[in-house]
Amino acid sequence: MNATTVPTTPARAGAANDLTASTLMAFTAGFVDTCGFVALFGLFTAHVTGNFVLIGATLASPRPGILAKLLAFPAFILVVAATQFFLHQCKRSGRDAVLPALFAQAVFLALFLGVGVWGSPIQDADSTFAILTGLLGVAAMAIQNVASRTVFAAHAPTTVMTGNVTQTVMDAVEVALGTDAAPAKARLRKMLPPVCGFAVGAVAGGLGFVRAGFWCLLVPLLAVAGVAWLYRRGSTS
Repeated sequence: MNATTVPTTPARAGAANDLTASTLMAFTAGFVDTCGFVALFGLFTAHVTGNFVLIGATLASPRPGILAKLLAFPAFILVVAATQFFLHQCKRSGRDAVLPALFAQAVFLALFLGVGVWGSPIQDADSTFAILTGLLGVAAMAIQNVASRTVFAAHAPTTVMTGNVTQTVMDAVEVALGTDAAPAKARLRKMLPPVCGFAVGAVAGGLGFVRAGFWCLLVPLLAVAGVAWLYRRGSTS
């Protein structure tokens, strides 16, 4: 089974709720990624492949924090594998996995917040606290990456925005030219809000950490709780 196979029923809470949920999750990814980058000496938590670039840069010009970046990728893989296994178990038992996936992400976000606050100020990029805090953030975003491809597969991707931005610009050109405009407009309505949500989250994550430290992670925690509420409301209506 490939990585994009949906192992359980995707969330279906109505078009408006889907759009709001995907925007909130994209906001969460942008917020957490930027907060982690600012707080943890350039560590990416949402798209860990970005850490490869930083590892290469560190090898070219030594700087602190390389151990956390080296550990981020295997940690990400382990959490992705565990999450995928859990989703398969949910499918076999007929259990809806949406709320458990959101709950697991919220738990790791809360741990990211708690350990970060406990260890603050983190001044050594290679300290145990810095590494542990970063890996907790990576775990939270690994769960979101899996959920984005499985239980939220009907939504626009919410973690890595390069593909969304590319598609949005392509569709905007199609709409401007008037060629194949209807599908392009539909994709724009789906893709543009998460792109904007990610951008707002990225700005908010940077400013939030400067003003409130790791306590700013309460904001994405509330965003994840909001998605869970939307899903529960949609599934019971």
